[in-house]
Amino acid sequence: MRPHASVMHLDLDAFFASVEQRDKPSLRGKPVVVGGVGGRGVVSTASYEARKYGVRSAMSTREARSRCPHAAFLYPRFQAYRAVSDVVMGILRSVSPLVEPLSLDEAFVDLAEAQLPDLRVGTVTGVAEEVRARVAEATGGLTASVGIGTSKFIAKIASDLDKPDGLVVVAPGTEQDLLRPMNVTVIPGVGPATAERLRRAGITTVADLEAVSLEELVRLVGKAHGAGLFALARAQDDRGVVAAREAKSVSVEGTYDTDLTDRSLMEYLLTRQAAEVAARLKKSGLSGRTVTIKVRLYDFTTLNRSATLPAPTDHAGTIGRLARSLLTDVIDKGDTSGGVRLLGVGVSGLADWIQEDLFGDTLDEAGDEPERDAPVPELERRSRSGWQPGMDVVHAELGRGWVWGSGRGVVTVRFETAETPAGPVRSYAADDPDLEPWQPPVSEPLESPG
Repeated sequence: MRPHASVMHLDLDAFFASVEQRDKPSLRGKPVVVGGVGGRGVVSTASYEARKYGVRSAMSTREARSRCPHAAFLYPRFQAYRAVSDVVMGILRSVSPLVEPLSLDEAFVDLAEAQLPDLRVGTVTGVAEEVRARVAEATGGLTASVGIGTSKFIAKIASDLDKPDGLVVVAPGTEQDLLRPMNVTVIPGVGPATAERLRRAGITTVADLEAVSLEELVRLVGKAHGAGLFALARAQDDRGVVAAREAKSVSVEGTYDTDLTDRSLMEYLLTRQAAEVAARLKKSGLSGRTVTIKVRLYDFTTLNRSATLPAPTDHAGTIGRLARSLLTDVIDKGDTSGGVRLLGVGVSGLADWIQEDLFGDTLDEAGDEPERDAPVPELERRSRSGWQPGMDVVHAELGRGWVWGSGRGVVTVRFETAETPAGPVRSYAADDPDLEPWQPPVSEPLESPG
């Protein structure tokens, strides 16, 4: 354990939804749900206004609509999220050379490697306050919750204590006092099944868990999981902050508020991510030979599995099938029994050509395998007109706006941006030549101050 509280965890609050509210003034202060927009979709992120109605990530869109029918349900704009994430990660790297991104919206920072006069609580608190202020300024008002502690585990716990827009520093020596009154579910990997098993043994708080021997925990939940719970109940976590290396690949990943244990849901999410990777490959005129999945477990252990094709591909179906087979290998070995907090799909070994019909598969018009094999989630299927709710557009006369909704040959647009007041709503024919998708110019990236 570190002698100082020098591990910082930063988590952007309701990230995707917050970016949408920033860029769409009419949605500020209102429930916003980002993810699949149809019944087969899955919620990626819900704004805090939507969470009050019980909407959460990894929930089906159908259930989310039943809980909060008046919310705005928007298709993700990954380009916008990545642009904001790049700004935030740049700010963190200006503080310390050791930054470990966990996803687009969260990262660990090793303050022991920063140029600080000391690592006293007051000093690291000041650094965190400055970082939060810089993030808000550089991102147009987005908030971040920050936790600082003597380990990754404690820092992550701390960042969750005062959401949204909170800052909690856990002083060295107070970790167990903080943990003991908490429910055991605060420990990564203690999902509903494990919590119920522990409850039957009379274990409901971290203090209860701390009083149980290692042998008893192994008997209750298994060797690997039991050893992990035994250590974390005592605030023991010696994992270091590992800086991410730039990879020559195209990848998509997602972190989930609730640890995933359902195999079909994990396959569903990987298929969705594979479709996003394929779309990005095609947009860039690229293909790749090696498919990799990234699985981050409840205890932040990260597993990677890869498979290499005989020739490069950009087919969503091929990428998705390999990703699911790699997941099967991880699941069959029992590695996911404690729960999964992050899933990702990547393609590397990039090339600028493909070998058509590599496997002789019959692909549908979206480039995905037939539904008899693995249904491609609604989130990744574009409507016939190509207009998705939340999509950025530009009109020849009224300028920039976003798709409010579409169907039956009509697209409805609200004309507003982050820099304008809530604007008017107009409807057009889906094939109106004056209406086009809008992409931010490459020459105008977001920049962080300082």
